[in-house]
Amino acid sequence: MTRFVALLRGVNVGGNTVKSAPLAAVARDIGLEDVRTVLASGNLVFTADERAPALKRRIEKALGDTFGYDAWIVLATADHVAAVIDDYPFDEREGYHPYVVFGSEQAVLDEIVEAAAGLPDGDEKVAPGDGVVYWECPRGSTLHMPFSKLIGKAKYRSTTTTRNLRTLRKVL
Repeated sequence: MTRFVALLRGVNVGGNTVKSAPLAAVARDIGLEDVRTVLASGNLVFTADERAPALKRRIEKALGDTFGYDAWIVLATADHVAAVIDDYPFDEREGYHPYVVFGSEQAVLDEIVEAAAGLPDGDEKVAPGDGVVYWECPRGSTLHMPFSKLIGKAKYRSTTTTRNLRTLRKVL
C-alpha cells in the first residue's frame, strides 16, 4: 500500500464546490483507504494499492461524476510531497507566502520556469524543483504578481495547482 496525496484543482472557487465530508465519502466509495481531507481547498490523503496513472483517472472520473465538474488532480506520493517540502529553496520570511506549484507534466513546468526567467525583477522568487516550481511572494499581492499572472494563463490551468507550503505541512 502506498500513501498518496491528491491535490484537486479549482475547487471551492468559481462555482465548483466540493465539501470535505462528501469528498472523503467519494474516496471511500471507490475503495481508497485511510482517507482524510485537509482544509477546504481540495486536499485528499489516502492509501491505495494501485498504480498512479490509473488511480488518477479513476479519482478524476469519480469526482466529475459526483460533483458535476471537469475534475483534475495532481496525484503524488506522500513521500514525494515530504521531499518537496524539505527541498523548499527559500528561507521562509515574515510577510511572504511560500508556495509550491505542482504539475502533472514536466514539460509544462519547464516552460513555466523558462517563462518566469523573463519576468521583470521584483519582490518574488521562483525556482524549479522535482515535479514542482517553488515560488515566494509578498503577502497581500499574490494575485497581482507577474508569476501569478503567468501561471494563471488558461494553458496551464489543466496541468497545475498551487499550494502554500504551510498547507502542505498540514497535509502530511
